[in-house]
Amino acid sequence: MLTHRPDPILSSATADIPLVELAPGASARVVSVSAADSRTPADVGRRLAELGFLPGEAVRIVARGLLKRAPIAVRIGTGTFALRLFEAACIRVCPEQSLLP
Repeated sequence: MLTHRPDPILSSATADIPLVELAPGASARVVSVSAADSRTPADVGRRLAELGFLPGEAVRIVARGLLKRAPIAVRIGTGTFALRLFEAACIRVCPEQSLLP
C-alpha cells in the first residue's frame, strides 16, 4: 500500500531559516528573498533573483570560509556562487528532510 508523504516545502513542521544558518552539504529550497534589514542595499534582492535564487529552487552550501566574515559558496541549479554573509542572510530557505523508506 502506498502512503502519501507531504511535500517538504509545505510541511508545517519545518520552519524556514536564513541561508547562512544552513549546514554545509544540507539541501534546502528557497522560500523567499528580501532585505534582511534596513542597511541592506535595495538592489540585493533583484541581483539574487537574477542569479537564480527564486522560490522553489534547490540550494546547497558547498563550502564556508574559515573566517567569520568570509563568503560562502552556494550551489543553485548548475551554478556555484560566492555570497557575502549579508547577501545570504536575505535568502530564506526550508531545509529538506531526508526521506527514509
